[in-house]
Amino acid sequence: MIPTLEQIKARIEQSVPGARLEIIPNGSPANQPSLLVSNEHAVDVAKFLRDDSELRLDYASNATGIDWLEKVVKEKVKVKRMVEGVEKELEETVEKKTPAYLEAVYHLYSMSLKHGPIVLRLRTENRTDKTHLPSLTPIWRSCEFQEREIFDLYGIIFDGHPDLRRILMWDAFKDFPMRRDYVAPDDYEYEPTPHDAVLEKAKCHFPIVETPEVKP
Repeated sequence: MIPTLEQIKARIEQSVPGARLEIIPNGSPANQPSLLVSNEHAVDVAKFLRDDSELRLDYASNATGIDWLEKVVKEKVKVKRMVEGVEKELEETVEKKTPAYLEAVYHLYSMSLKHGPIVLRLRTENRTDKTHLPSLTPIWRSCEFQEREIFDLYGIIFDGHPDLRRILMWDAFKDFPMRRDYVAPDDYEYEPTPHDAVLEKAKCHFPIVETPEVKP
């Protein structure tokens, strides 16, 4: 019988001292919860998931990035207030800020035991100057190109990756196209299938040379 995510979490906590884990619910129709793992213990947790005899999660089918911007969440809380000299319990709405961060998400399967996925999450401290995560490529070789893609498009730096360099964008490219606040350039010199909007933007940067009409 395949262990539940709660059972897997408990076993990891017993086997990897100090590991901090949190089950992240998923409100989508798939209802696939995931396991958020503390970065300093991520490699040891990954080894456990791969080598444990009941799990044998020997294949990482997919690794992807997510960009979470700062947001304000409204919550209703119970508070005690004095109303006309009488203490009463009232319901108030408070706002809480959720800081911005980046995530790497891994989908793990067992090819030998034929079960999965178990979804693993790693989270950066922020999305500006503390964007390092441990690479899981040493545990699952299939992560190599996918972590490079996350690095290229989201800017997560995977410590311990054997060959961390851009894989889609060119080396001199400075931005991260999959971030939510990315602004695409409007100075295209060439568009294989030019659209009206692209051509209008290009007029701001490059002179439009009218082709003279050729009369028969």
